[in-house]
Amino acid sequence: MPEDYFGERVAERYDERYAYLSDPVVVDPIVDFLADLARGGAALELGIGTGRIALPLGQRGLRVHGIDLSEAMVARLRAKPGAEPIGLTVGDFATTKVGGTFSVVYLVANTIMNLTTQDEQVACFRNAAAQLEPGGCFVIEVLVPGLRRLPPGETFQPFHVSPTHLGFDEYDVARQGVVSHHYWLDDGTVEAFSPPFRYVWPSELDLMARLAGMRLRERWSGWKREPFTSESTTHVSVWEKTAPHPRG
Repeated sequence: MPEDYFGERVAERYDERYAYLSDPVVVDPIVDFLADLARGGAALELGIGTGRIALPLGQRGLRVHGIDLSEAMVARLRAKPGAEPIGLTVGDFATTKVGGTFSVVYLVANTIMNLTTQDEQVACFRNAAAQLEPGGCFVIEVLVPGLRRLPPGETFQPFHVSPTHLGFDEYDVARQGVVSHHYWLDDGTVEAFSPPFRYVWPSELDLMARLAGMRLRERWSGWKREPFTSESTTHVSVWEKTAPHPRG
């Protein structure tokens, strides 16, 4: 079982610190995209957290289930208005199955990187495929590794600097690892949070999908279907579960 880095200390202020990610300007395009793919079917979120996407997606009339390793994050989702219809399972989303099949399975906001080994990420693709109906889609939103912007010989790269928050990524290129160091400044105190991740390339994700019986359907640089180019810093990729070939 992976280590839970999003326990009570992180969960209690998570929604407050990342409130900008819940702005309708950010959320609505994601929900539009996923609802369009689901076409009235059911959706499974891997790493559901406190329900930033699951709650508005459920309000569109979709049946939504979510898996998350953090009991503290799930508890906050359960306490929110509108959470009652959402199915919730505490567990490792790389291996946990909830029963039934879904039209769309999705991971947002770099959550695939929470799995810190290639084996875990491959297992996640297989787990998603196992819970998709034929023709269903697996969707991932994740950054494009920023190694082009890393100066030679350097291992640290700032990703956010403000009066209340400093964020630096520490790269370990040999093992495709990155630690995101957060320093929150509040009333003269500093709170540190440094979870580990494994960055992953789009082509590597495509191969994981093929191993799981899925094929790339579309790739964009954002939820509004902006073109994906060599300059894109993030991507939204959709893999479709292929129907099994009939025997004989």
